[in-house]
Amino acid sequence: MKTLIVEDDFTSRLLLQEFLKSYGPTHVAVNGREAVDAVRAALEAGERYSLICLDIMMPLVDGHEALRQIRSLEDAQGILSTHGAKIIMTTALGNVSNISKAYSALCDAYLVKPIDRKQLLQELSNLGLIK
Repeated sequence: MKTLIVEDDFTSRLLLQEFLKSYGPTHVAVNGREAVDAVRAALEAGERYSLICLDIMMPLVDGHEALRQIRSLEDAQGILSTHGAKIIMTTALGNVSNISKAYSALCDAYLVKPIDRKQLLQELSNLGLIK
């Protein structure tokens, strides 16, 4: 499972990397712009991400906009969101407005920080990424 962790907070990045390192390579982006660039490069190289953990509150391009752009890149390649990267929003924003906005933009799951390892692994299992 190739993972992209999109997180501007150093501690949150380290935590997610620790949780996910045994499942395959993890790459890091510190803002939405870097995330979109990483996804574009992976698509062009034919080495798509299986999982993207995406924060919402980030500089330059926030997670909602990054999610929209990532799904747009996949769409341009003929990849339906159901067959694209599994995108889990990992954020401190647990209000209905942000949750609804993320699912409307085709995220696959939504976890509120602090991220619980057991809950993250359950979501990965639910999404068919791990057993």
